Amino acid sequence: MAATNHDQIFSHDKVFSRRGLRAIAYWIFTMPVVFENAAGFVWGVLHIEYLRVMLVHLGYPPYFANILGPWQLGCAAALIAPRFPLVKEWAYAGAFFNYSSAIVSHVSVGDGPDKWTASLVFAMYTVCSWGLRPPARRLARPRSAGASAWLWIVPAFTLVILLIVALFTLPKPPEF
Repeated sequence: MAATNHDQIFSHDKVFSRRGLRAIAYWIFTMPVVFENAAGFVWGVLHIEYLRVMLVHLGYPPYFANILGPWQLGCAAALIAPRFPLVKEWAYAGAFFNYSSAIVSHVSVGDGPDKWTASLVFAMYTVCSWGLRPPARRLARPRSAGASAWLWIVPAFTLVILLIVALFTLPKPPEF
């Protein structure tokens, strides 16, 4: 007898349900991101030569690894731990900022795709992991307050005013 539930793809086995395949895909994309962030922490703590040379090449000070490393450990822990959906949102944002910044850094110093492709792949894995999260790892959707244009006009206008003020209040270079 053929399966009538269209959530089933190959059989009645839950592993092959759409939900089961989605969970497998989620972990396939999540584990490399978790590993890369955990490895980044270890590299920073150990001050490995590869990281030191890469930071200098990209124009970052060596102590940048001391700043980035603990955040990478926090990201890895947040993504792999159960619950805490708000912390996971921040971890996903941080991972994406890290990878996209690495791409921009490499391109800015003239590096070719051989240097920034890995960061692009990890950025895409991060987005895929975020999009495939199971419901227990997502934030609850906020109730819709209406789609009034005023909800966007006032903040946009305020931001434009603040940008203009920032232009007129540029600081002078410090004297050391």
